[in-house]
Amino acid sequence: METTKAHESEHLQTANPAPNSGNGPAHGAAPAGASAPAGKPKSKLAILVICVVVALLAVGIYSGIHSRMTADAVLADVATQSSVPSVRVTFPQAGEQIQQVDLPGNVEAFIDTPIYARTNGYLRRWYVDIGAHVHQGELMAEIETPELDQQLQQAQADVKTAQANVAIADITSKRWQNLLAKDAVSKQETDQAMSDLAARQSTLSAAEANVRRLEQLQGFEKVIAPFDGVVTARNIDIGALVEAGANSVPKELFHVSAINRLRVYVAVPEAYANAVTDGGKVDLTETDRPDETFQGVMVRNSNAIDPESRTLNLEVDVDNSKGHLLPGAYVFVHLRLPGNPHSVTLPSNALLFRAEGLRAAVVRQNRVVLAPISISHDYGDKVEVTSGLTTQDAVVLDPPDSLAAGEEVKVISTGKQGPA
Repeated sequence: METTKAHESEHLQTANPAPNSGNGPAHGAAPAGASAPAGKPKSKLAILVICVVVALLAVGIYSGIHSRMTADAVLADVATQSSVPSVRVTFPQAGEQIQQVDLPGNVEAFIDTPIYARTNGYLRRWYVDIGAHVHQGELMAEIETPELDQQLQQAQADVKTAQANVAIADITSKRWQNLLAKDAVSKQETDQAMSDLAARQSTLSAAEANVRRLEQLQGFEKVIAPFDGVVTARNIDIGALVEAGANSVPKELFHVSAINRLRVYVAVPEAYANAVTDGGKVDLTETDRPDETFQGVMVRNSNAIDPESRTLNLEVDVDNSKGHLLPGAYVFVHLRLPGNPHSVTLPSNALLFRAEGLRAAVVRQNRVVLAPISISHDYGDKVEVTSGLTTQDAVVLDPPDSLAAGEEVKVISTGKQGPA
């Protein structure tokens, strides 16, 4: 019981502490007019929220200003880059010691002859057809000439008549000459007899010449191959009327071509005319057989430039003993020409045509230099430049017409060609 009372007394003293001496407030009591201790945490929380909001506003303002400044810088960089044009460049290639020019050529037979009839008649028989190889003197066809045969018989009869007239005139002339020696006839009569003999002899000569003419025409009844070759055409058949063409347009019977050796005619441009020399060797190829090469020899040329085409006509002879080439074929003649070691080749799409002359846009230290150049040969996709460029010059490909000297450019790529 005493212990319980003691505990209750301590509890009361703790709950109601004794007041402090003097006029000051008691220890542990809140001053007059102050809020309760529970309001302080709320004030700190408000201050913290305000600081956070201010910080967020500051960060937002900074981020906006920074992003705008960054965008302006990027835009300025893009504008600067856009103002500098981008170009592709290539490097000229050094000229070669030997240049090859491919020129088209037309193949023709070494001898190409149409065969016509020399006498009138009807075709009795033909012995060769297209594609047949014939030899000189070989019989190709026979012509039946009944009218010519009758004319020949008549001419032979005229010869016999003339021979008889000559014989009697000769006897008469000799008799008159013997009588003149005896002064039995006059000189006038003897001269007439001698003149009659001479006239009869002339008539006989004419009759004999007519017989020989008809015999030659009769010999043309046999159509003979004039040379070794190939029959490329047969335009006649058995029983067809054959006319020699005296009073009408003759009809071609056969066409024969000699193909063991061929002629190739090439039109050489005037720029290469001085490089053509008779006796020089060239190579030839066909489009359908590019891997097979034929050897040819430049045998002759026209020694004159055609004023219309500005070309030199060149003949190249080709051995065709194997028969791989055919007349009428289209071939390429590979003409080798001496090159210029001091020249360079440049693609045609790198040229600039200006009022002051031909130019090439060369990039040096990211600046454009319009270099004047001179061209010696134009190969189509590229040109040969003899002055103004070296293999170390970076030449602009597809340069715009607005490109000016001294303009700043940016190289984005390099062509296939590179410095030597």
